[in-house]
Amino acid sequence: MSPVQFFSGTALNALAWSLFALIPLGIVLLYFLKLRRQPLEVPSTYLWSRTIEDLHVNSLWQRLRQSLLLFLQLLLLLLLLLACFRPSWRGSQLIGDRFVFLVDTSASMTATDAQPTRLDEAKRQVETLIDQMQSGDVAMIVSFSDTPRVEQPFTDNRRLLRRQLKLIQPTHRTSHLLGALRVAAGLANPGRSGERNSNDIAVADALPATAYIFSDGRVPRISKFTLGNLEPVYVPIGSDQCHNIGIVAFSAQRNPEKPDRLQVFGRLQHFDEDASDDNDGADDEGSSRVEVALYLDGDLIDASQVDVPHSGFGGLKFDLQDLNQGTLMLSIEDADDFQVDNLAYAAINLPRPAKVLLVTPGNEALLMALGTTQAIGLADTVIAEPDLLQTGAYRKNAAGGKYDLIIYDQCAPDEMPQANTLFIGRAPPVGWQVEEAQAVPQIIDTDHAHPLMQFVEMGNVTIAEATPLKPPAGSTVLADSDVGPIFAIGPRAGYEDAVMGFSIVDIAAGEVNTDWHIRLSFPLFVANALRYLGGSSTQTVGRTLKPGTPVPIRSETAVPALDVENPRGDRVRVTRDGLGRYTFSETDQIGVYNVYAEDSDDASKQFSVNLFDANESNINPAVQLDIGYAAVQGQATWEPTRRDGWKYLLFAALGVLLAEWYIFNRRVYL
Repeated sequence: MSPVQFFSGTALNALAWSLFALIPLGIVLLYFLKLRRQPLEVPSTYLWSRTIEDLHVNSLWQRLRQSLLLFLQLLLLLLLLLACFRPSWRGSQLIGDRFVFLVDTSASMTATDAQPTRLDEAKRQVETLIDQMQSGDVAMIVSFSDTPRVEQPFTDNRRLLRRQLKLIQPTHRTSHLLGALRVAAGLANPGRSGERNSNDIAVADALPATAYIFSDGRVPRISKFTLGNLEPVYVPIGSDQCHNIGIVAFSAQRNPEKPDRLQVFGRLQHFDEDASDDNDGADDEGSSRVEVALYLDGDLIDASQVDVPHSGFGGLKFDLQDLNQGTLMLSIEDADDFQVDNLAYAAINLPRPAKVLLVTPGNEALLMALGTTQAIGLADTVIAEPDLLQTGAYRKNAAGGKYDLIIYDQCAPDEMPQANTLFIGRAPPVGWQVEEAQAVPQIIDTDHAHPLMQFVEMGNVTIAEATPLKPPAGSTVLADSDVGPIFAIGPRAGYEDAVMGFSIVDIAAGEVNTDWHIRLSFPLFVANALRYLGGSSTQTVGRTLKPGTPVPIRSETAVPALDVENPRGDRVRVTRDGLGRYTFSETDQIGVYNVYAEDSDDASKQFSVNLFDANESNINPAVQLDIGYAAVQGQATWEPTRRDGWKYLLFAALGVLLAEWYIFNRRVYL
């Protein structure tokens, strides 16, 4: 809002203004020049003092005395005079008469660069727009993170809109705008209809609407989406001077050379691009030094300092004595504008070998790697031929979650199992795409930070033929080559699928496809797969889950239900479905979840939920949103307009007039 402005374009001419300016002076003179009262004879001197006062009042020149009525009359005149100047200020107005308010509730909206949080600032701005709605305008409120939620369907009831707006709560989930846009576009484009509510305005007819998007813009690019009659307005929330260093990876595993010790790895990322505002302790190359602490079951066990370069990464490692069970927490002790990614959790369960099914036509190299002492200690492996995939027993076990990991060597099932998978020389039946096979690809990069590839060196590996992969969204490329990704891992509804675009041994052709199996890194990779994909609790519990991801829970006995305790301490009961599975979906909070048998007080296992999303941790607001072929530029203000203040001054003048009339009458009748 700009300062109040006074406009001179009124109906009064110069003479009228001059006469108007004499009115206050006339009011003051009336208090000096009151009519003389008629002298009266009284039988006593009782009223002499009052008579003397009357003489003072009728004197031409006298000192101005305090008078409330005089003050009120002058104030009334002043308000009327100011109203004639037509004061106004610059404001904003809504465009159109049909509005959709999209409010981002993802983890990054809990950043505190806007006080108290970005979400609170977004709600404040939405409430301002609700107050500007005119008679006949309708609006709806949709909150969104990874999924949209209609908080209030279309209504012209501003009080109801404000109430539902206040009920919106932040989440730790990631942000995806597409679902929310589909909800809004369904009400604006022909051929679709909006939601109905018996107490609200019916919106079955497709009508144009304006969608106000209140977000920091940390959303994936939206392609192949047509806005149609929907007019988007992007309002960026947050400061471009925010500061954040976050934990983007945290894992624990046994030291292969010293099995009695546990190695804890952490990875930090600096999301500030400007090196001019380094923290204390930053070096000359533009990095920040942060204090990092490691806790076990809430007790501090180690600490370290990490130098994290701007727009770069910093790593750390802790070596711990043997731990069979407990909760590890990694904490960045320095304050910044985003606290959610300053904590990361890992749960250590009691050792339990993973249940693994290997389906192979007869890969001796793979069988030898699974037959090592280390692999036998990590997993109980069942070996079968590809014909097993067509049996009813396999389908029942795969759908019921009997196995922690299924390895498909040169074969693939018709449907994906309720388990983590490793595909060798084949791709999953859904979600993955492959290109034409390429001869002698050269591996140019491997992701050593991922638990599957730790201590695995593939630079000296020769491959005769490989099929480049096109993994689904959210996947991680583990090995890249000059012809494209040939090894990747991707999420699937609480599970993970690792896909290798080349075979070890081509059984059908009777030829060896790679020399990897004779390298030391191959048995290390197999052990990593058993730990990570098999969920063997000799490392961190299961896999790292992101907020909102459903997690399948295995039980050694077929109990009717399990209890899951969330980080707040609330217990949620999970019942067993018809296939013998327990699926817990309320993973909305960052932290460690404990699993109990029904009505038991002893936790049988734990799993952790962490943010680990660089897009959410990069809290610098985006300057634009890419929606289909449109680039929606962010705007901090809306359509400007002039808001007149003379109406408010007239209301104030009326109040002063009523007060003056009341006081005058009180003086008369008292």
